[in-house]
Amino acid sequence: MGTVRWIRAALLPCVMAGLIAQDAAAQSYPNRTVRIVVPISPGGATDVFARTLAIGYTEAWNQQVIVDNRPGAGGMIGSEMVAKAAPDGYTLLMAYTSHVTNPSLWTRIPYDTLRDFAPVAMVATVPSVLIVHPSLPVRSVSELIAFAKRRPHELDYGSSGVGTAAHLAAVLFSQRAGLHLTHVPYKGGVPALYELLGGQISVMFGSLATAFPNIQNGRVRALAVTSAQRAVALPQLPTMHEAGIDGYEAVAWFALFAPAQTSGTVINKLNAETAAMLNQRDIRARFLAQGAEVTPSSPGELGDRVRLEIVKWAAVVKAAGIEPMKN
Repeated sequence: MGTVRWIRAALLPCVMAGLIAQDAAAQSYPNRTVRIVVPISPGGATDVFARTLAIGYTEAWNQQVIVDNRPGAGGMIGSEMVAKAAPDGYTLLMAYTSHVTNPSLWTRIPYDTLRDFAPVAMVATVPSVLIVHPSLPVRSVSELIAFAKRRPHELDYGSSGVGTAAHLAAVLFSQRAGLHLTHVPYKGGVPALYELLGGQISVMFGSLATAFPNIQNGRVRALAVTSAQRAVALPQLPTMHEAGIDGYEAVAWFALFAPAQTSGTVINKLNAETAAMLNQRDIRARFLAQGAEVTPSSPGELGDRVRLEIVKWAAVVKAAGIEPMKN
């Protein structure tokens, strides 16, 4: 027997034993504490959704599932932890939209967004809503476009910061509608909303959850939602696509990932449990209270979305001339 063949024959039992051990571990998953890493500070929607899932998993498996907040660098600190964790299903990532925008917004990221993560399941989406100050003489998206074209560079729009979902939603709108609007970034969506309420800015793509009360009391005027379908909370409001911006969609989304090479058995168990939870009426109500709509998906569907949106937002960022941030 040749040397190479002898080595292969000698190693085969070891490889088979390792695969059997891995499969046994996957079949008994989980048998110890599972950690969901949230790459932002406690209190935001990403954190709330992760804690909701953690409670559900704990009850379903009779095994503790905890949330570990690791904020910083636009979500990259927590994401890097998961990318480098053991691929055994005991360290998961609750990612949000920055997962697909960071590759085009930073000069360097410490992991490969496609290669280093295994998609598990989409969890929820939160549409933004295009809102204007009531003093602006427009009542539809088409009227806003016509008004802005008559006054190029005169309309100010606010956002929660450069590269955020609200900013990119407005950039995509400006590009598709051929508008020249002036961006005014704030340190968060709430300060931007306050400025809109005060009339310091005229236009904003705001989170549906925070904008909703002000829409109801007439302090702002809503023109359209940014999701592909109408929002459950505002079914009378058209989508941007219905309002004339073909193919427009810009939503904040939240999804679960595991480290790459995690067993398919573990991925499928996580996916099935997540879908079962998201179909429960009380869970859906908790998400809706945050302005979110549950959107369970297969791992493959989530993977497809990530690939498509990395390309989509890279093109938007490049066309807008947004300079990548240094880190």
